Amino acid sequence: MALDDKVGDILNAQINKELYSAYLYLTFADYYEDRGLKGFANWYMVQVQEELAHAKVLRRYLLDNDYQVKMAAIAAPDKTFANDLEPLQVGLEHERYITAAINECYKAAYDVHDFRTMQLLDWFVREQGEEETNASEIIKNMELFGSDPKGLYDLDREYQARTFVAPTMPM
Repeated sequence: MALDDKVGDILNAQINKELYSAYLYLTFADYYEDRGLKGFANWYMVQVQEELAHAKVLRRYLLDNDYQVKMAAIAAPDKTFANDLEPLQVGLEHERYITAAINECYKAAYDVHDFRTMQLLDWFVREQGEEETNASEIIKNMELFGSDPKGLYDLDREYQARTFVAPTMPM
């Protein structure tokens, strides 16, 4: 069954958003590397891998549904940061943006009764809930403990242990 053009187009655009997310989070990792916070850099490098995995899942879905994937240019992130909390706040804001974009994808599929795509997007909806929760928690941790050098050190050590786990799709 061929994918509805509107659904295919919005999923294709979502690939670009996921790749931009990876690009943005790479700049966050670079910021923290420059600050000597390798754990925070690691946390965002794992985010980079997750976002790339999301883009690959969408790409595979489009290809499996006879939709020609069209790669678009990825915009350069233009953020600069005055302190260690700012990248985390921008990260949460960005995750909320991605959640809204996933919801738009879901609406496009819903509007044409594309239940198969909705089933795929159910996973992304749950994933975005986790992403927003994680982004909120890291902000809270920074606000609570980041102003104390020992607290910041402990957080950084904790985030060094984070590893990437490839998504398992229920398809």
